[in-house]
Amino acid sequence: MHAKKIAALCAIFSISIQLLCACGKEQADGLNQIRVGVASYNQSDTFLSGLVECLKESIHSYDEKGYETTVMLRDAASSQRKQDDQLKELVDAGCNVLCVNLVDRSAPSEIIDLAKEYDIPVIFFNREPVAEDIMQWDRLYYVGAPAEQSGVMQGELAAELIHSNPQTDRNRDGKIQYVVLEGEPGHQDAIIRTENAVDTLRSKGIELEKLSYGIANWNRAQAENRMLQMISQYQSKIELVLANNDDMALGAIDAYEKLNYTESALPVFFGIDGTDSALQAVKEGKLAGTVYNDKERQGQVMAKLAVAVVTGERMAEVKFENDRYIYVPYKSGTGHF
Repeated sequence: MHAKKIAALCAIFSISIQLLCACGKEQADGLNQIRVGVASYNQSDTFLSGLVECLKESIHSYDEKGYETTVMLRDAASSQRKQDDQLKELVDAGCNVLCVNLVDRSAPSEIIDLAKEYDIPVIFFNREPVAEDIMQWDRLYYVGAPAEQSGVMQGELAAELIHSNPQTDRNRDGKIQYVVLEGEPGHQDAIIRTENAVDTLRSKGIELEKLSYGIANWNRAQAENRMLQMISQYQSKIELVLANNDDMALGAIDAYEKLNYTESALPVFFGIDGTDSALQAVKEGKLAGTVYNDKERQGQVMAKLAVAVVTGERMAEVKFENDRYIYVPYKSGTGHF
């Protein structure tokens, strides 16, 4: 009888150990499952589309390091309401980290409340929320590029070209008549890029005269339309076009090509982002210069942060500014050839 009791206790002990091991394995497996929900403001944005592809590749590279990765993509098509609903879908689908490119940087409240309710960390990217929103919870982060730097670099490229090519001042009045194609009303990158590009040009001794500006919402077709309107008003007076991104710079070039302007009557065009189509336009001599927005590095940084916030591992290796922010510098060297 005593032997039977001992055997029964041993059996119970053995089953308990197996259950504990199974639970431990299940927990470990859970930590190794990185399920990333990526929500974009609009996937028709050329730079953003490239950035999301880099993010996907970087996340899936962790499969080789023993993780099981899943990436689910959503495109809000410029609707904040749609994006809020899509993020609920991503949470319901089992995502354990969210990467969010906000439609409206001033309206992340529903997303933050959702993340807090389900204890899911959020990495905002490319479109920076206001600081007060980021500080609402300690599992909110931002990854992007320093907008001021891009404006300064664009201004430096333009100043270098103007100094080395006096013919840029076609009417020889000692001033450069310019127009600006801006991203969207109230967007922090649009405002900062424009201000710093213009301030840098002036600091380099370039006298400027602003003729006009147009809001083109980062979009090539809209930029072409805005540029056609400005050309109809100013004809050949425009000597410099500063665009907040490459798509808008290319749209401005499209407008002049549509009107069959001769090369000698064209202004010089500058963009920001270093998209493939823009770099090709630089090589062809159509676009005077662009500043490279390092989408590959941003994708790598977001992937590393996503894995860290899910697993809790190697967070100490992530280098933040002000505890929540990671800024990936722009690259120079993509000026006029």
